[in-house]
Amino acid sequence: MGILGPKRHTQKTGDITEYAAITRLLECGYGVLTPIGQMQRYDLVIEDADGKFWRVQCKTGWLNEDKSKIMFGSASTMNYTVKHKGYRGYKGQCEYFAVYVEELRKIYLIPVDEVGASHVTLRLTQSKNNQEKNVRWAKDYEL
Repeated sequence: MGILGPKRHTQKTGDITEYAAITRLLECGYGVLTPIGQMQRYDLVIEDADGKFWRVQCKTGWLNEDKSKIMFGSASTMNYTVKHKGYRGYKGQCEYFAVYVEELRKIYLIPVDEVGASHVTLRLTQSKNNQEKNVRWAKDYEL
């Protein structure tokens, strides 16, 4: 086991992401509901100040090598067989992604309808070619 403890299981990483999202959403004033069981296509439901409810899928984000971008998967993997995998997006099944980046200790709330169906990139720093068009800035989604 060693001084750093046991190796973290992916399920535990998901739990950390979900609880970090719940904590930050509560700090921002949202009501947070959690469904019973694991079979829904969302992890949380939030209630806004107007009493509207929104389904939220929690995702763990990571930084690229030079720490200029946050990345996360916007689809779940479905294993049909060992050789055949498919991906299933979340459009129409939840309204937001709550993305936790443990290295930054930050949560980003991103509308599902604003992103692609497989992966998402949020920029933290200016790109090397200074491109601005179609750039998703992490700061615009930070809670």
